[in-house]
Parts: sequence; structure tokens; C-alpha cells
Amino acid sequence: MPLQTVEPKRLYRQIAEQLRSLMTSGEFQAGSRLPAERDLARQLGVSRPSVREALIALEVEGWVEVRTGSGVYVLARNGASAHALQVPATEWGPLELLRARRVIEGEIAALAASQARRRDLQAIRAAIDSMQADVERGVSPLEGDRAFHTAVAQASDNVVLLETVQTFWDARHGPLFERLGGHFESAPVWRLAIAEHEAVLAAIRVRDADGARSAMQQHMDKTNSRFSASWRRAHSS
Repeated sequence: MPLQTVEPKRLYRQIAEQLRSLMTSGEFQAGSRLPAERDLARQLGVSRPSVREALIALEVEGWVEVRTGSGVYVLARNGASAHALQVPATEWGPLELLRARRVIEGEIAALAASQARRRDLQAIRAAIDSMQADVERGVSPLEGDRAFHTAVAQASDNVVLLETVQTFWDARHGPLFERLGGHFESAPVWRLAIAEHEAVLAAIRVRDADGARSAMQQHMDKTNSRFSASWRRAHSS
């Protein structure tokens, strides 16, 4: 038998596979509620965010249903669910992605504060204004959000960092990130994000590198917290 290509599996996928096997074997039967996230994390010896990402993957693929305020329930498998959307093996976990962005974009913001030019400040300002206008029109301000993070990275004057930020941001178009965002994104939440962007710009404008780093890291921390809090509300029993 020829050797097969060995691919490293992301942790959330390994967790999802274990849970999927238990559903297939009948350990978790259709209609039953899965154990609480904290209990799954303890039994599997992993973090709660990793369990959260696995449950989101199973939701996307039609194995479970999240009932707000009740929990996560096993779905019966039928022809339709068998053809549900599949999560690509290469997709990053959304919470893990946010933690990576915190590290890298914090340093990028500090660089931007040290060397941003007038046109960089104008591009960052325009991106925030675009976000504000979209929110007021009831439109999700994703285009402006991407433009903001791109403009901050552009101000760092490093094309590798710029392309890294763009790759990170574009990863949010994967099914896991979009499903998690669907649990919490709203106009009030976007207004909070805009205020956090304003804090980053304010620090960059006065060339406060430490302040810019802290403001960007706080933005990522708060984004992570908003994702997590909304998921916990949906998953609570």
C-alpha cells in the first residue's frame, strides 16, 4: 500500500472528530444535549476556546444545533445534513486567529506610531469614517474594518507585515469565523469596535508606540471576549 500524505491536524479538528465519533456510535444520541463546554474541556484535557471552535465546526457541518440559552444539541443525520458545508482542513480556529492577531498587530501598531506619514493617518481616518457610515446605514462595516487594519499595517512600512495582516483578516471569510460572528455581530458591537479603532488612531497620531500597541491589543482582547461571551450565552443551559 502506498504511503499517504501526513497532514498536521488542527486541535479543534481533533476534538470535533472525537465528538463526531461519539455521535456516530450513539454515545451522544440525536436530540440529546452535549455536556457543558467546561466539562468537555476538562474531559478532553484542552482549553475551552478549543472546544468552542470544535463545536462551531460541528454546527457548520450539520452535526449539532446551538439553541440560544439552552445548549448544543445533537442533530439527526439525514441526506440534507450529509451534504452540509464542510470546514476546510486548512481553516484556522477563529479564537486562535484572534490571539495571533493580538501579538502581531499590537507590534505593527507600535511601528505605525513611530513612522506613520500624513497619508497613513488619512487612510486610517478614512477607514474608520467608512465603518461609521456603514453602521449608520445598517450595513456590516467589513470593508472599512479591513481597510483600517490594512492602513495601520501599511504605516509600518513593511510589506511582509502588510500581507500577513491581510491574510489574517481575510481568514475571517471562512465558515467557522462567519458562523461565530453570526452569534454576536450587531450595530452596537460594531460601535464598540469603532471606538477601539479610534483609540488606536489617537495613539498613532501622537506617536505613542506603547499606547498604540496597548490600544490594538485591547481591541483584540475585547473582540475575543465579545465572541466568547456571545457563544457562552448561546451555549448556556
